[in-house]
Amino acid sequence: MTTRILIVDDHPMVAEGIQSLLESYDDIDVVGTLGNGQDAVDRVNELKPDVILLDLNMPGLSGLNATEMILEERPDTRIVILSMHDSPEYISTALSHGARGYILKDVPTEEIYTAIQTVMAGGEYLCTGAKGSLQPKISDGRETLTGREQTILLELAQGQSNKDVANTLNISVRTVETHRKNIKRKLGISSTAGLTRYALEHGVLQGTGI
Repeated sequence: MTTRILIVDDHPMVAEGIQSLLESYDDIDVVGTLGNGQDAVDRVNELKPDVILLDLNMPGLSGLNATEMILEERPDTRIVILSMHDSPEYISTALSHGARGYILKDVPTEEIYTAIQTVMAGGEYLCTGAKGSLQPKISDGRETLTGREQTILLELAQGQSNKDVANTLNISVRTVETHRKNIKRKLGISSTAGLTRYALEHGVLQGTGI
């Protein structure tokens, strides 16, 4: 099965270099190279990539904001962040925004290919240089919610319907339903009442007047 790859980097030589190296693999199809995050958001439904290799620091729309917006449009897309930074803050922020992997730009092509295979298989991938900095966090035996999931949990815990949340965040009802499903799965909670109780117990509703 061929994996569709979109490369997004504001340095054309970097994007073209990664493209030429990945195209040596028979099971990789590079469907495009783009120079900024906004183009990636605008064209993700047209290009339908399985995996996006996304630069973290770009002019205009940042890689982090682009990640959230892309996942709202296509929640099943796997995003792997490309970066020159190996600090824990960068890595944890990228993962909390929904990225499935984080690799440094100086890694060998084989490692980029391994990252693609890993996220396609449902895993998360941190490159060798980033592994010591951070591993995906677990809280109370549960998976950590992304920033967007925490926002949606707050809205749901205040009694908002899927449609209300969609209107507030300017996203589709289908996207809210997908996030809601993921929140329940990650937290091991099956009811809205359970979500509200979790939000109260973990301070999610602090400062909201509830």
